Amino acid sequence: MTAAPSSIGVLLLICSGAVLAAANGDELFASCTSCHGNKAEGNSGLNAPAIAGQDAAYLERQLRNFRSDRRGTHKSDSLGTQMRAVAAATLADDAAVTKIASYVAALPKTLPAARAQGNLHNGNNLYQGKCGACHGGSAEGNPALKAPRLAGLNAAYIKRQFANFRDGVRGTDQQDVPGRQMAMMAKTLPTERDLDDVIAFIQQQSRAK
Repeated sequence: MTAAPSSIGVLLLICSGAVLAAANGDELFASCTSCHGNKAEGNSGLNAPAIAGQDAAYLERQLRNFRSDRRGTHKSDSLGTQMRAVAAATLADDAAVTKIASYVAALPKTLPAARAQGNLHNGNNLYQGKCGACHGGSAEGNPALKAPRLAGLNAAYIKRQFANFRDGVRGTDQQDVPGRQMAMMAKTLPTERDLDDVIAFIQQQSRAK
């Protein structure tokens, strides 16, 4: 007796999910390279951030946020929506999330291809006054405070995520406590020019390491 087409489809889904769950971090990451690059260095043309060397706990949290619809659901976040769909399709369970996060976190950190321009003196003052307590004095991140590394991210990505936090596109879910904290802080930076200065300072830190 042959299985009905619908039964075959269900079996294929179950089998493919089992294969993904059993895969190692590098094998799981293979499906991400078309956007994030072979070394997780990011691709500004595709608006995909550099994630190599980012804290593993932060990467896990964001992947879980995408998988559980805590991020990437806002109508204005088309890129987040794409990432949410990819995470749901390729990461079968929390074990797979942990594997891929650990793999990416162990990759060598990369630098932005283009350096942002801005007033470094003003950027330093604003960054240390508003960002440094959580993200570290050199934008190196602080896992204990669940604050990611910012040094190494390109300017367009930082600006987009900052605007998402400020405008209620990201960090609104009640269970995303770090995101909600960042959403509040994003409303305290006075002008777009100030943000450019802060980003210029952040990128200087990545090159100073």
